[in-house]
Amino acid sequence: MNATPLDLYPEHPEADLIEEPTVDTTAMATETTLLNPRFYTTDFDEMDKIDVSSVRPEWDKLIAQMKSDPNKGHFKKNAEWDADWANMPTPLRREFIDFLVSSCTAEFSGCVLYKEMKRRGSNPDICELFSYMSRDEARHAGFINDALREAGVAVNLGFLTKAKKYTYFQPKFIYYATYLSEKIGYARYITIFRHLEQNPDKRFHPIFKWFREWCNDEFSHGEAFALLMRTDPKLTTTWVNKLWIRFFLTAVYSTMYVRDHQRPEFHKALGVDVEWYDQKVFRTTSEIARQIFPIEVDIDHPRWQPNLRRMRDAFIAMDAAQKRGGFGGWVGKKTAAVRAGLAFVSLYLIPVKRNTPPANVRLEPSY
Repeated sequence: MNATPLDLYPEHPEADLIEEPTVDTTAMATETTLLNPRFYTTDFDEMDKIDVSSVRPEWDKLIAQMKSDPNKGHFKKNAEWDADWANMPTPLRREFIDFLVSSCTAEFSGCVLYKEMKRRGSNPDICELFSYMSRDEARHAGFINDALREAGVAVNLGFLTKAKKYTYFQPKFIYYATYLSEKIGYARYITIFRHLEQNPDKRFHPIFKWFREWCNDEFSHGEAFALLMRTDPKLTTTWVNKLWIRFFLTAVYSTMYVRDHQRPEFHKALGVDVEWYDQKVFRTTSEIARQIFPIEVDIDHPRWQPNLRRMRDAFIAMDAAQKRGGFGGWVGKKTAAVRAGLAFVSLYLIPVKRNTPPANVRLEPSY
């Protein structure tokens, strides 16, 4: 797909709707930071050796569901698509574009990873799974990019695959991180969708109307990774791997918190308190993750929210120091990074809740 920044495409029909300077969304998507979605690579040969025999009945049901492609016709604009960029206040437009770019990058990251898994593999079970998941993520990314294209700021996804840095993760880390990414994506989308069902006057863009069926794709993808983890009990039962699960839970939750607090106008326009929203998403994700993880973070612990706020403040300070530059900025950035690290350690050391996952790992979306 081609980027359509207004300075390159002045004939774009929505050009007169954008009053602020053109946003370089491709540069935004390409940037690699602690908070931005990343592109991943892994040991594809190891993944190709996965034997799903131990979860065959559940696996076959999930694959049949994905093969039926229930959302085949969903990601198409219809009469309900009533986007109005012209009347969107500039601060909200800026944060909404940031939200869409981040979402598009995350979806496209999944598409690239899953497609590469299919391309590299020879295991028919694994190849079939990732062919369906890459199909879904491509649709999601394309649909979001179409929304950005209307504002004249689509992401150049083809360029992104070449320019974005790739992070290597062992397969088990891919399972933990991607499982949580898919499930928390479901929790985020369904929470917004249900809120806007009750408050339709807060639906400032039509893309939110597509969230219910969309997030069911995210749920199914998470189910696939839960089954992959169940094929090897050591992934969720050993002492070391429980520590890694704890790490990824803390990292994914805290990253979401910091990122969401960078979009105050976005959440204000939706009519949601960002603290309530994040806790709601964390709680939903934790309830779902009991299907596979033997532990969960205690989001009601007295240290939880104070340290999330400390991390948020540290990232704000890092950003300010980065913009300030010079030696003072360098010192300020390093100091803020230490503060963020200490806040993360405090979050990580909060005693976890224990859980015994059920014998049957499969769940259906019910929120």
